[in-house]
Amino acid sequence: MKSTIFKMLMLSGSIAVLAGCSSNDDMITSEPKNLTDKKEISKSKVYTIRYGLMSQNGTKTLSGSYDVGSFIATNTTTGESFETYAGGGFQSLPKYYEGVPAGTYTFTAMQGQGGWVGYGSVTGVVSDSQVDNDGYITVYIPIVWEE
Repeated sequence: MKSTIFKMLMLSGSIAVLAGCSSNDDMITSEPKNLTDKKEISKSKVYTIRYGLMSQNGTKTLSGSYDVGSFIATNTTTGESFETYAGGGFQSLPKYYEGVPAGTYTFTAMQGQGGWVGYGSVTGVVSDSQVDNDGYITVYIPIVWEE
């Protein structure tokens, strides 16, 4: 009796395994639409932002070392931020951030460790039309006060 039960269980198990592996009919051969949409989003064009500063008198600069903790671009629609965190509190200009997708952003800078400079913000569009002759989108963050 035990032998018959064992043989029946083995036969049933073998049939189940063979039936489960014998056909590709139930496999998904095309991606669902929502996965395709995500792939298209991840393939969207990205841009390199070049950061500079604008003094209180309106002079723009792309050189020098400044008390900047980081430059930040925040997408006004999604809230996603892209930050150049320097670690030591001082950053040399120009500072670059690669991989910013198209969209409208608020650009700003955080104070460095010294706290000697306060920064404002600017809002702008990241798109092909904003790319300059050097191949970057250059953003000048305004200095609103300094000691």
